Amino acid sequence: MKQKLNQTRTYDEDGYRRRAACVCLSGGRENEVLLVSSSQHPEHWIIPGGGMEPGEEPKVAAVREVYEEAGVQGTLGRLLGIFENQDRKHRTYVFVLIVTKVLPDWEDSTSVGRKRAWFSVDAATAALRRHKPVQARYLQHLQPSESLGHPGSLAAPPSTSSIK
Repeated sequence: MKQKLNQTRTYDEDGYRRRAACVCLSGGRENEVLLVSSSQHPEHWIIPGGGMEPGEEPKVAAVREVYEEAGVQGTLGRLLGIFENQDRKHRTYVFVLIVTKVLPDWEDSTSVGRKRAWFSVDAATAALRRHKPVQARYLQHLQPSESLGHPGSLAAPPSTSSIK
């Protein structure tokens, strides 16, 4: 494990960094996807997600990351897949989240000036292909709403003990 500012990076048995993310959909409609601006390159759009903390389950990490980076809550749906970025040595668990609550202010909006915006699936895919081609692949795994799987419980904000 390596320390990075305020977080601990965790790695799997193959040396890949463990990450989790959510494709955030607007209220059950699959025609709008929420993207956030990159903290390092504010002109680039990304899928909200980040590293898992030691002992943290992928679902918990995904909900925490979306809450921190995008300031949204919702109903956690199915796992879209585990995506590998061989260049960066990341493995990311990607879930569907149906957004039910959008916070006016959230952690990354105030601390790093992060923005968020809704995109059509096609526009989101095009924006991601420019700078995050692996993330663009996440959207290829979306299916009609009846195929989202059995949603989990309402994703609430993480407890303060899990925010580092």
